[in-house]
Amino acid sequence: MIDCTRFAEQLDGKPVAVFGLGRSGLSTVRALSKAGVKIKAWDDNETQRAEAEKLGAELVELDEKTLAACACLVLAPGVPLYFPEPHPVAKAARAADVEIICDLEILHRCGHGLKTIGITGTNGKSTTTALITHILDQSGRGVVMGGNIGEPALDMKLPKKDGIIVLEISSYQLDLCPTFRPDIAVLLNITPDHLDRHGSFENYIDAKTRIFETQGSEEGVAVIGIDDEPCRKIYELLMAFEIGKRRTRPVSCTSTTEDGVYVEDSILYDTRHGKHVETQSLRGVTSLRGLHNYQNAAAAYAVCASKDIGLTIEEIFEGIRTYPGLPHRQKQVRVINGIPYIDDSKATNAEAASKAVSAYDRIYWIAGGQAKSDGLEGMQPLLPKIHHAYLIGEAMEEFASWLDQYSVSYSLCGDMKVAVKKAHEDAQEERGQPGGGGVVLLSPACASWDQYDSFEHRGRHFEELVLALDDEKKQPEASGDNA
Repeated sequence: MIDCTRFAEQLDGKPVAVFGLGRSGLSTVRALSKAGVKIKAWDDNETQRAEAEKLGAELVELDEKTLAACACLVLAPGVPLYFPEPHPVAKAARAADVEIICDLEILHRCGHGLKTIGITGTNGKSTTTALITHILDQSGRGVVMGGNIGEPALDMKLPKKDGIIVLEISSYQLDLCPTFRPDIAVLLNITPDHLDRHGSFENYIDAKTRIFETQGSEEGVAVIGIDDEPCRKIYELLMAFEIGKRRTRPVSCTSTTEDGVYVEDSILYDTRHGKHVETQSLRGVTSLRGLHNYQNAAAAYAVCASKDIGLTIEEIFEGIRTYPGLPHRQKQVRVINGIPYIDDSKATNAEAASKAVSAYDRIYWIAGGQAKSDGLEGMQPLLPKIHHAYLIGEAMEEFASWLDQYSVSYSLCGDMKVAVKKAHEDAQEERGQPGGGGVVLLSPACASWDQYDSFEHRGRHFEELVLALDDEKKQPEASGDNA
């Protein structure tokens, strides 16, 4: 747990308000209470309120009058700050002229003195955060991972004074960090997402860009993917020092870079010193399949090879080769008669699903759930890779209509159990035919909340079903097919 004594000393004896008592909210209550800070807390969930009370918080609805007596409001990142409409507690805090922050800002104000690496982006930030942490850990560095992945920020056990904090940072958290900026800031990519919470794509871009800001003559490192148009524009601003003063390292998987890192034909090249140095190949690293994961690896390399970290090529690639991957992100669950079964349940939108689909051929694709606003748009160029789709959840009919436009065959399965059974039967039956083989891929392109508690719950169910499958080939059962 983080020692918040220094933060407590900045409060002039005032209490801190905490709204939203999920994992990070309860972590904040626990850490601040231990530092002697008075907490006024609220959550609409009675069970969560009871947990906060056990930790020493005073339960009180947070209106303008209550907030006016507080030093700040610690707001759960999931609570609307501006759009589609500010939550009443956010309105009340602004009316009371009370600063609104999150636990990452508190961590920063605790004055821990450790180097911080912050990773954001629409897709890939969890993998890149975990990969950087793994590389540093394998090289013997003291490192801890938290933020939007792993432990809440204030629950982390900090390494020694020469250690490193690696944080996954969402756009919601960046909105709640008035002064915190990581020493090494990473932006992987930007595509439209969470627009209901940010009001527009431009506002979403602005939130992501904030990670690079610096104050005065302060320096730092900026690692930025340049394979999408919004990030290329941010890169130009960084190079002109119009955002902050940082040493900027571009990363690409579609073109060469100067003074950065790029991947071509699976080989990672380092151009930071004026030469295009061929390092090692990423081919064969099963936990990092596909161009999107090559971008993650390139960004991790750029961070770890920077003079601020100083790892060698050999140290970095030892970490890359031994990286086990994250659950539900293209995790190979099992191989049956040469057919891999892949859990990519984390792919909750079409952009994320396209990353996995692009990494395989002849795909028996399980998709569906609670659809995002753009459905499957943008996946058209990848449809020749789909041998057959197995559709589930609320989006089943919508996705079927969309696939009809492009003559992609599918089965209306309804739920995961039926989809896994049928995909398995088809893949095993066809593996000996011309063009047979392939992969059974769960990459839903949808949220999970229509049938599951979370994408993790969905992925676990898929894995349980796959692990229970018979190795023997079975005859397919025709039902609800459109071929």
